[in-house]
Amino acid sequence: MADLQRTLLLVKPDGVQRLLVGRVLTRFEERGLKLVGLKLVRVDRALAEQHYAVHREKPFFKGLVDFITSGPLVAAVLEGPNAINIVRAMNGATRPHEAAPGSIRGDFAVETSQNLVHASDSPETAAAEIALWFKAEELLAYEREVDRWVLAPEG
Repeated sequence: MADLQRTLLLVKPDGVQRLLVGRVLTRFEERGLKLVGLKLVRVDRALAEQHYAVHREKPFFKGLVDFITSGPLVAAVLEGPNAINIVRAMNGATRPHEAAPGSIRGDFAVETSQNLVHASDSPETAAAEIALWFKAEELLAYEREVDRWVLAPEG
């Protein structure tokens, strides 16, 4: 079995407002990824600015912060082999007009500024983002019976 990874997924305020949270999370669960953290949050500016700090000097930074603080969002931590790449592929390209049909953005988004979801882009980013959005005690380790049908046995 490949090493398990954890990654952050955000269903942004447009996804919550458009009633897509269940559909988005279902896609990842059906793929075989495990939810190990989940919460509905109203993001304050300080957290939003920390989350988007890498874009601080870019002209679209203020718009990112304004948007992500505009309403509640769902923060989730997903776990599975190659979870980071799988989640990013399932989300689709950042620009919805470039996102493949079948991806979340390809199926549901039309504007780059309202592209429904965010996912970590590397193991280092995932670790930092998860720590920003979740306390260690909010992340659960547990076994699922279905894992024997999803994950390759060790050895």
